[in-house]
Amino acid sequence: MQKTVRDYIRTIVDFPQEGILFRDVTTLFADARGFRMAIDQLLHPWAGSRIDKVVGLEARGFILGGAVAHQLSVGFVPVRKKGKLPGRTIAQGYRLEYGEAVVEIHEDALTPGERVLVVDDLLATGGTCAAGIGLVERLGASVVGCAFVVDLPDLGGRARIEGMGHAVHALCAFEGH
Repeated sequence: MQKTVRDYIRTIVDFPQEGILFRDVTTLFADARGFRMAIDQLLHPWAGSRIDKVVGLEARGFILGGAVAHQLSVGFVPVRKKGKLPGRTIAQGYRLEYGEAVVEIHEDALTPGERVLVVDDLLATGGTCAAGIGLVERLGASVVGCAFVVDLPDLGGRARIEGMGHAVHALCAFEGH
């Protein structure tokens, strides 16, 4: 039987806190066949579409987004936690399950009219992705879609992002948190 992307992802119980089932994609990244499969499948829905840049969300989205950008022969733009980018930035705050966070993008990273694919490893509540979309749109670019390896549908992120009018593509889903 042929392996799927899901088969390469391990689950770590009670990490980072008790009651959480952590979906660890580093085992996917470490396997050449699995990683190639994931990258190919992440970009598949947008094959033939005009994409100008790939935006990767910190931190595992950098790994995936960089590889997707390479395959598409387009530029890569990181969305980072506050204070990590060296140039002039714009910031977007968002709510976490327990608190708040801020992400930033360089103010000159995108130009108006550019078409962007947003990439990350996991879609949970959608807060980070929604903040990333906000940054892209504030720079005048448009989001073509959002691609993830894992969707946690019980946490509502897909509904949130689709409710914002953006296509969501996830390679697999895991129930629970």
